[in-house]
Amino acid sequence: MWCTLEVQDVARKLKTNMQFGLSEDEVKKRQLQYGKNKLNEKRKTSLVVRFLKQFSDFMIIILLISAGISAGISYFEHSNDYIDSIIIVGIVILNAIMGVIQESKAEKSIEALQKLSSPQAKVKRGGEIKVIPSEELVPGDLVIIEAGNYVPADLRLINTYNFKVEESALTGETIPVEKNATRIIKENASLGDMENLSFSTTIAVSGHAEGIVTETGMNTKVGKIAQMIITDEAPETPLQKRLRRSR
Repeated sequence: MWCTLEVQDVARKLKTNMQFGLSEDEVKKRQLQYGKNKLNEKRKTSLVVRFLKQFSDFMIIILLISAGISAGISYFEHSNDYIDSIIIVGIVILNAIMGVIQESKAEKSIEALQKLSSPQAKVKRGGEIKVIPSEELVPGDLVIIEAGNYVPADLRLINTYNFKVEESALTGETIPVEKNATRIIKENASLGDMENLSFSTTIAVSGHAEGIVTETGMNTKVGKIAQMIITDEAPETPLQKRLRRSR
């Protein structure tokens, strides 16, 4: 864990020159290795496809078959009692609508995380200060953060000057955290206690700092959250939970 290491050890592991930063040739190599510093998008499907997918659950299929059998019996017996079938179909359709709504919320969560990403970053490369698109950052880059900036990647801080960061996007804590580059943190510390690290999508509210990029894109803390949203199945609806318990 980067928070347990001295700054010099981090620079050594990431093969970064603390005075000049990375060369452009080295940056190109690392961009091929690590890819772009951005969050992956969840593959979008049409509303119709998402709706139809809700009927693929085994227990939902059983309910629909039951409704069909009930309607068939009523038809052949000429009883015209279709109330049970209508109620079952109605519940299944309502369940499908709820499922679509839950999937839409997951997509919006990814979009919200992407909006928090910094569009630009100030870096030191080859001894020069440059402003670049943040998606071009690579591990080992030296980044400069000022008040009002979103942190563009996960950083091991090198220097901090009255540097405070609002980390509610990750920790839920709205009170800004004061960072200290000289601190060494225990490995099992919580995110809110990692004073020598700064995380992608958090925002600097005061002071300024310099840091070494340790993780980019989907390897950042927020990237791992995004990955869970992308790969996890949509949460079960109340009906599906009840059907699971009744098996």
